[in-house]
Amino acid sequence: MEVLAGLAQGFGIALEPMNLFWCFVGVFFGTVVGVLPGLGPSATVALLLPLTLQMNPTAGIIMMSGIYYGAKYGGSTTSILLNVPGESSSVVTCLDGFEMARKGRAGPALGIAAISSFIAGTVGVVLLMLIAPPIAEFALRFGPPEYFALMALGLSMVVLLAGRSMIKALLSMFAGLWLATIGIDLFTDIARYTFDRIELMDGVNFVVVAIGTFAVGEVLANLGARSSGQNFTVPKGLRNLMPNWQDMKDCRFAFFNGSLVGFFVGVLPGAGSTIASFVSYGIEKAVSRHPERFGTGAVEGVAAPEAANNSETGGALVPLLTLGIPGSGTTAILLAALILWGLKPGPLLIQDHPQMFWGLVASMYIGNLMLLVLNLPLVPVFAQILRLPGYVLYPVILGVSIVGVYSVDQRLMDVWLVGGFGLLGYAMRRLDYPSAPLILGLVLGDLMENAVRQSLMMSNGDISILYSRPLAATMLLFTAAILAGPMFRQFNSWRLKATEQEA
Repeated sequence: MEVLAGLAQGFGIALEPMNLFWCFVGVFFGTVVGVLPGLGPSATVALLLPLTLQMNPTAGIIMMSGIYYGAKYGGSTTSILLNVPGESSSVVTCLDGFEMARKGRAGPALGIAAISSFIAGTVGVVLLMLIAPPIAEFALRFGPPEYFALMALGLSMVVLLAGRSMIKALLSMFAGLWLATIGIDLFTDIARYTFDRIELMDGVNFVVVAIGTFAVGEVLANLGARSSGQNFTVPKGLRNLMPNWQDMKDCRFAFFNGSLVGFFVGVLPGAGSTIASFVSYGIEKAVSRHPERFGTGAVEGVAAPEAANNSETGGALVPLLTLGIPGSGTTAILLAALILWGLKPGPLLIQDHPQMFWGLVASMYIGNLMLLVLNLPLVPVFAQILRLPGYVLYPVILGVSIVGVYSVDQRLMDVWLVGGFGLLGYAMRRLDYPSAPLILGLVLGDLMENAVRQSLMMSNGDISILYSRPLAATMLLFTAAILAGPMFRQFNSWRLKATEQEA
């Protein structure tokens, strides 16, 4: 009853005209930010933070949170239509979303992404409202060894992203892990693999690698195939541009899987939506009756990571609001905003400022509905982009890629790098090396290295700390089981062939 009373109070606050206006402003700008690769919600929230200092704290947090989860909606658009991931969590959507677009199903892919985002976003808000404090206390049990095990579990997803060759997937992942080591080592202050270039001291930006290998690599591959004219078929009629009942039926488990995985991974500070989207995609492929369809345009391959991506927002707000611990760049800026407004995030925030907490929760319900209403009608509009002929579409993709990369740090070096990674992406396509494991290794490599070194510092160099703690040991066992699966299948295949030859 206390929760229902708080929620009723929250809707009373969120439905005030000015709060509704700021909620709409937040989700609208969030969607625009998500569509534009490179900008990201963190930069946008940081830019708008000074403008909110004169606002009511409740209205300010409603608007900035709207940007945060609104960007998750918009991120799927360029991933599906142009194979341009705007942030790391959108990489997984490219795998099946862009393939659906190539098969003339860009509309259903965009529609299922919007519906999945709405369902998962709503589930994330419900869980935030009901179980925030106990989940936050559980997250505190995660130390560096547990984070190492979690990253290892994330890297084991390479098995499910491997395509036809496990060896090639592993080589691609190791290349990503090497890229993650470029830059200044935080522990020794030594430059690694920078080749005396100041621009590489901070490492290689994820956006550069992702846009280069996916978007630019795709353009080069199509040009290499001497394709011309219209490259994508777009069916006519609104009915053919929206998901059908069979799509919804195929995705019913993906909605549930992505929503739960995204929320619980989001609760862990530092884990983020990238791990959530990779893990949910891996689970969906593992339990599917037709795993061979993944990577070729499976609608569940769009629904699961998009659900995880959006549900993660509700999870990320749990440690921020109940413990004052930010789990990502965007939540760190939100923490700074709360402090500037004179609020103290922690266990007493809900008790001391119920109007802010319940107003935020209610606004997220309303904001998710606004996003669904905004995005679904735009599906036919966005799908028309694919009607452009190749000689128009490819320059558009390259232009969006270059602007997106340059907008991150305003460095010409990044533009040259995106060209280099575009050539790498083209070579990987020609040699049948999967690109997703490269991105997975790049995103998780730095986090994994830091977790290992922090663990060894805690234990004075005793490596047993990585597997002696119960939570870490459990996750490492799951990791070993996932990695051993393909080897067992290969062994059984050899054994059956040997038995048949003897017979």
